[in-house]
Amino acid sequence: MSQWDGIEEFVAVAQHQSFKRAAEALNSSTSHVSRAVMRLEERLKEPLFFRTTRQVTLTDTGRSLLDHCAQLVRDRDEAFALIGGDTAPQGELRVTCATALGERFVSPIVRRFMQDNPKLTVFLDLSNRQKDLVAEGFDLAIRTGELEDSRLIRTRLTTRRWRVCASRDYVSQFGVPDTIEDLRQHDCVIGSDGLWHFAVDCAPVDFQPKGRLRCNSGASVLDAVRAGLGYCQLPDFYVREGVEQGRLIPVLDAYQAEPEPIWALYPHRRHLLPKVYMLVELLKAELPKAVNGA
Repeated sequence: MSQWDGIEEFVAVAQHQSFKRAAEALNSSTSHVSRAVMRLEERLKEPLFFRTTRQVTLTDTGRSLLDHCAQLVRDRDEAFALIGGDTAPQGELRVTCATALGERFVSPIVRRFMQDNPKLTVFLDLSNRQKDLVAEGFDLAIRTGELEDSRLIRTRLTTRRWRVCASRDYVSQFGVPDTIEDLRQHDCVIGSDGLWHFAVDCAPVDFQPKGRLRCNSGASVLDAVRAGLGYCQLPDFYVREGVEQGRLIPVLDAYQAEPEPIWALYPHRRHLLPKVYMLVELLKAELPKAVNGA
C-alpha cells in the first residue's frame, strides 16, 4: 500500500466537509473516498474526522495534518501542470470572494471561464468572512482594501469608488450636507464598516456616522436609503443606476476618498497554475468594466 494512499481523499473531505461532495470533486464514489480515508486512519492509528449523520468535522489530529497534506496535493498538481506542459485549466479551482462582489461580478466571469474550459470544476465560496487561503486550501481570493497577509501574492485587478447618497424624497425634506461635518445633522444608514471614508486636501478623513439602522448587507442598506431612511456610503456599483435615473442624489463627491483597490490573492506558486493565472487575467480584463461601468 502506498504511503500516499488516502491523502487526496482526506484533503477533499476536509475542504468540502462532506464525503459525498469530496467524491464529486474527485470524480469518484463516496464508498471509495470513505475506504481511502479509513485506511489512512488505520495507518496513523488516529481518527481524522468526527462523523455524524449530519456533518463531518476534523479531529485535533486531522486539523494538525490538514495543512501538510493540502500542501502535498497542491505541490503535486503544480508539478504535473508545469512539467506536463498542459496549459489547459483542469482539476478543481477553489475561489473565495465577498458576497456582493462575487454575486454581481465575479460569479458571471467564473461561469464564462468554466464554459471555455470543460475540464475545470470550481468551488466558489461567497462569504464576507476572510478565509485563510493556505489552511483552507483555496487557490484564489478576491479582496478589497488594504492587505496584510505577507504569505500571499497579490495582483491588482481594479478599483471601486464609494459614494454618499440619499433618496430624492429625503433630500427634498432634509437638505444636502455641504461638508462632512454636516452629516452629523442627518440620519445615516450604516453598513458593515462603522466608519465612512473621505479625503480633504488629499488627506484621508474618517467619519463615524449615526443612524437608527446598521446592516452588513449593501443591498439592504440601499433598500433602506431608497425608502428615505437617510444617507449611506456604498460602493458606486450599488448606487450608479439610481443616480443615473435621478432617484438617488449623490453628495460630497468633492470629498471622495481614493478609490479602493480590488485584489486577486493566491498562495505562493499557485499563480503558476494555468487555472489560476488564466482566471486572474480574465478578471483583470473584465472586472474593471463590470465594477466601474466603463
